[in-house]
Amino acid sequence: MSTITAVPASASVSADLRHVVVVSRKTPIALAIITALAALLYALAPRPGYTHFRFSESGDPVHVPTLTVDGMTTAWLSVVIITALVVVSVAYVAAKRKVPVWVPIVFALVAIVGFLAWAGAGSTAEYPVVSLLRGSMLLAVPLVFGAMGGVIGERAGVVNIAIESQLLFGAFGAAIFGSLTHNPYVGTLAAIVAGVLVALVLGVFAIKYRVDQIIVGVVLNVLVYGLTDFLYSQVLVPNGTTLNTTVRFERLAIPGLSQIPVIGPALFRQTILVYVMYITVPIVWFALYRTRWGLRLRAVGEHPQAADTVGIKVERVRYRALAIAGAVVGIGGAYYTMVSVQSFGREMTAGAGYIALAAVIFGKWDPVRAALAALLFGAATNLQGTLSVVGAPVPSQFMLMLPYVVTILAVAGFVGRSRAPAADGTPYIKE
Repeated sequence: MSTITAVPASASVSADLRHVVVVSRKTPIALAIITALAALLYALAPRPGYTHFRFSESGDPVHVPTLTVDGMTTAWLSVVIITALVVVSVAYVAAKRKVPVWVPIVFALVAIVGFLAWAGAGSTAEYPVVSLLRGSMLLAVPLVFGAMGGVIGERAGVVNIAIESQLLFGAFGAAIFGSLTHNPYVGTLAAIVAGVLVALVLGVFAIKYRVDQIIVGVVLNVLVYGLTDFLYSQVLVPNGTTLNTTVRFERLAIPGLSQIPVIGPALFRQTILVYVMYITVPIVWFALYRTRWGLRLRAVGEHPQAADTVGIKVERVRYRALAIAGAVVGIGGAYYTMVSVQSFGREMTAGAGYIALAAVIFGKWDPVRAALAALLFGAATNLQGTLSVVGAPVPSQFMLMLPYVVTILAVAGFVGRSRAPAADGTPYIKE
């Protein structure tokens, strides 16, 4: 008896039926909508004049001249380029091929440049490009650490909604122990421990007691919000000098690399936690895809029953994955009080854990793509301050919601068709 296999309409099957390539129309549709909105904005609200981009700061060994461009010409040129990218994405989908990751990346960069040129037209102020890059990187650091923790946890089959609480509790622990010891390294270690503790609480309820993982994560976030808020008002505020005044990490310039024009000062004159972020992403990628531990982790997240039959301890692997994820996220929490500011504040993470989780989805549960998504969200957040420098005609309320709008667009459109690990969010019950 012959067997008939149904193939989705949006899928392309190779000649020998060995694999199915799934494509999505979401990416070209999202790009086309953004292109249309940009063209509509520039047509209805033209801003004549020139825009100035400053590529150097005082003290830079190599001075790059300020670039002055016609604002509207540059804006419309960006529309032409991103329109071409829309055509490219449509061509890939029509050919039943996935849209390459470089297409949305180049699209985002060109669209941002065009928008900045339009917003700064006619202003005598200059866009500080180095500060824009540096600020985007700094705002993305906790998001990247949070996204790495999310990738590790979800690859093991546990939905980590509690990234927000791990970041916040990590910042709280770093503030206290960093203040007591006047040592940022001790503060960072305390943040790691705090992140692991929250992760293990999540593990106990989600893995051992098989409580709904999303509910546990949300409850943990609310619990840590309330706990840190209470301790802040009752303990840290009355003893701010001894318990809530940290010594921050100093910036360390990497010889040679920090001298590179534009990107050198932005990327290689940073604190040690930023450099740790640089190496964390490739380490997580290598561990997931090139080690025995990573193979077991992915097996547990995809098919725990099959993993169990070959002798892999599913629950043990998930506990260890959550502990490692909590440690990584804890470093991101330390960034708030060891680098960003010198003290802990109420709800200072401001929803960064949820944006990091969105970066995980946007990055299709891949560490490199998730890190790039986190950088995009960091850049969107940094635009708030950058546009105010040149007096852009953009309401401040819109700029405040911009990071979250970008998050929604990214998850709903740019990500296209994606699939979470098959056992993600499913408690394992040994038969």
